[in-house]
Amino acid sequence: MSDLPFGFSHGDDDDRGRGDKPGGGGNDPFGFGAGGAGFDPAALGQMLSSLGQMLSGMGQGMSGGGGGGPVNYDVAKRLARQQLGKTVPPVSSGTATAVADAAHLAELWLDDATTFPAGATSTVAWTAGDWIEKTLPTWQRLCDPVAQQISGMWTAGLPEEAREMAGPMMGMLGQMGGLAFGSQLGQALGQLAKEVLTGTDIGLPLGPAGTAALLPTAISEFSEGLEQPESEIMVFLAAREVAHQRLFVHVPWLRQQVLGAVEDYARGITMDFSALEDAARNLDPSALTDPSKLEEILAQGSFEPQTTPEQKQALDRLETLLALIEGWVQVVVAAAVGDRLPGAGALAETLRRRRATGGPAEQTFATLVGLELRPRKLREAATLWQRLTDDAGIDARDGVWAHPDLLPDAADLDAPAGFIDSVIGGGAGAFDDPLAQLAATEAAERAAKTEDESAAGEQRPESDPEDPESGKK
Repeated sequence: MSDLPFGFSHGDDDDRGRGDKPGGGGNDPFGFGAGGAGFDPAALGQMLSSLGQMLSGMGQGMSGGGGGGPVNYDVAKRLARQQLGKTVPPVSSGTATAVADAAHLAELWLDDATTFPAGATSTVAWTAGDWIEKTLPTWQRLCDPVAQQISGMWTAGLPEEAREMAGPMMGMLGQMGGLAFGSQLGQALGQLAKEVLTGTDIGLPLGPAGTAALLPTAISEFSEGLEQPESEIMVFLAAREVAHQRLFVHVPWLRQQVLGAVEDYARGITMDFSALEDAARNLDPSALTDPSKLEEILAQGSFEPQTTPEQKQALDRLETLLALIEGWVQVVVAAAVGDRLPGAGALAETLRRRRATGGPAEQTFATLVGLELRPRKLREAATLWQRLTDDAGIDARDGVWAHPDLLPDAADLDAPAGFIDSVIGGGAGAFDDPLAQLAATEAAERAAKTEDESAAGEQRPESDPEDPESGKK
């Protein structure tokens, strides 16, 4: 997964513009770079036409429909499946039964480790092809905002005279962009499908709601070289999967918060089009007749998204939220299986090393939104949840998920003592809700008014029997 779709780069600046891959740099899905000298608006139009002719045939050959929109998902699905090989054997009935039994056992163990009841309504054994098919709708929700924002800004960044001249080419540009995005996404998903172990292996609820999924073929490959029996590894991974499902199903706002953070990032994307302006100003028209020179131009640069303060906040929020989810799962699963599976601690450490060395989660988010999950955050999130469990109990720990305002933030992960004190002192019972605060204030005012009236009644003098005005009949 070395190619970065959508033009994101998380390497050194010196590496961003290299054209090491055939056909143009993998980091330049937009297809323009600096080169040559002299600018002629007509030459820019010729370049767009030549580029369209060069790629339109490939687009028609690879796309059997579904080419509309910012990402061509037909191309993405086809390329992803091609990476799996010609045939993907189905899951045998015996393996499917083993997966279901492992999940059932894990659910029983988790009942004592969390207040959230079972969330999965079905447990399935997926092939890598099943994973691609079942998770693509969620990938579409994640990818569309990013690709659409960049695609719209790409055409908006063309000089006015070029837009007028290109006119009919704009539709072709959109198709070309969808093809480029779909191609890169398909390569990423194809590689990821061969690596993921469960439906929530990258921390997101990618599959259908309430579906716990394990990929037995990948689990068998993962188990090779480990000291634990594969059956125990299956139960451990099943516990992680169903724990994720409990959290996502019984915390209804959580899915939207995670996916919404990606969408917030996409809405704030801005691009520096100085590279486009340089390419137009310094264009060498002679390159348009030589495909090899055109490919060289395409490989020379890419348009890097400019990180805004709003985007950084969205990424920080997403990073923290994913770390909290992963940390909670680690603590809950350790409590559920720790005494029952002797190798649980070693398995947990293996998964942590897998994350630390750039596993599928880090690579996926690095290519998608420029986000790299830091293992330090994951460790600190797990530490916070464990300390909260020890000091406040399971009920208080899980109660933190009752409202997004109750969750710890990045500062709390660095210094959890204050957050834990707030939970023990009632911080998890009364979140900062303006309506709740207003209701509490009104209730307090009514109570105070009632007390005042009662006190006034007790102090009122009794009627004097000798006084004819005292009310004696």
